[in-house]
Amino acid sequence: MTCTRCKRESERFRGGLCIRCTLTDDLTAVLKPNDDFRLRRLIGLLTETGRPESIYTYMRRGTKARELLEAIGDRSLPLTHEAFDALPRSTAAEHLRALMVHHRMMPGRGNENLTRFEHWLATRISNLPDDGTSQVIERYAAWHHLKRIRDKATDPVVNLETVTHAAKQDITEAGKLLIWLRDSHGIAAGELRQAHIDEYLSTGPSTRKHIRNFVRWLNRDSTRRGHLDAPVRPAQSTPMITQAERIELVRNCLEHGHVIRSTRLAGLILLLWAHPLNKIVMLRHEHISITPEGMLLKLGTTPATIPAAITEMFWSQREGSENQNTTNSNTSWLFPGTRAGQHLHPATLSERLKVLGIDAQRARNATLRDLTQEVDARTLIDLLDYSPAVITQHAARAATRMSDYIVFKKNQRP
Repeated sequence: MTCTRCKRESERFRGGLCIRCTLTDDLTAVLKPNDDFRLRRLIGLLTETGRPESIYTYMRRGTKARELLEAIGDRSLPLTHEAFDALPRSTAAEHLRALMVHHRMMPGRGNENLTRFEHWLATRISNLPDDGTSQVIERYAAWHHLKRIRDKATDPVVNLETVTHAAKQDITEAGKLLIWLRDSHGIAAGELRQAHIDEYLSTGPSTRKHIRNFVRWLNRDSTRRGHLDAPVRPAQSTPMITQAERIELVRNCLEHGHVIRSTRLAGLILLLWAHPLNKIVMLRHEHISITPEGMLLKLGTTPATIPAAITEMFWSQREGSENQNTTNSNTSWLFPGTRAGQHLHPATLSERLKVLGIDAQRARNATLRDLTQEVDARTLIDLLDYSPAVITQHAARAATRMSDYIVFKKNQRP
């Protein structure tokens, strides 16, 4: 049970060597580091991870990861963003790039979500028909979305992944509308009329509702005759759970020890404070603090007090997140993802919460309903960082007294 090389007490994995020494030999043979300090550091990071067996599986022969490591080893793949951008898009390549950027073996290039969106946009436009459709969509994407996304990329509290996902939906559906207009009526965007929009919305799937922003953007053309609009289809109901069901889900988060701590903690933040998943995954260690009055969680302008019964769970997550046992180490994210330097994806968290029986939308609506009945609207706005319009809406649904009396803008005082 002792490695013949490093003398560590560990199960012998191959030829008397432990898994870490075996990995070091294999990675050295593949990467051929010689005097390249970056490659030597990469070998060290991969071998010293908390679960080296996963790295051994990751780089086995025949995998995409092994091909990438071999390309780096024979120097056909330089450690540059341009070289990685030229590769076919793959999870393995993005994981490796993120690892090297996070550990400063490759330079950062700003917000990675913005960069990926710009690459997606260029590809999307190039695949559209060159009959005027691609030109219109390019102008729409540049002026309505890209400028706004670049501005938001400078704000560290904005989940740009959510923003770019919505932009992709808008741009994709706008392109589909123009293609339909050509195929069905033989006309271009400049000849679009309200009757065409009504026909398009009534004869297709609900995803067509995402043309609304594009249609309104078209109205800016001063030569256009007639105003265009794509009406909003309001939800017929607000899905939510009962107060008893919410309490039971809180109990699940506290008692289901077989579920990883980060999932149970995220569930508690959703069930106690109605924090959206796209904001939960962006919480950092510094959002949790200890004061003489107790432990606090900063979600809005006013920190919320964490109940004493669950402070230990919060502090344990702050001090040692699970994914730091992999290559995503030395990160300040409270909910780190599997990709180095990045937080957990909201969709991944949503799937994990289902193990606890939590439907994120229903739970969030129920929590907001209950909170608006227990706490005044002004305090909720400061605690939860919701807009007055959202709190007003949920207060009205909960039949809260004076629910339409929220007239103060965010961050103002009465």
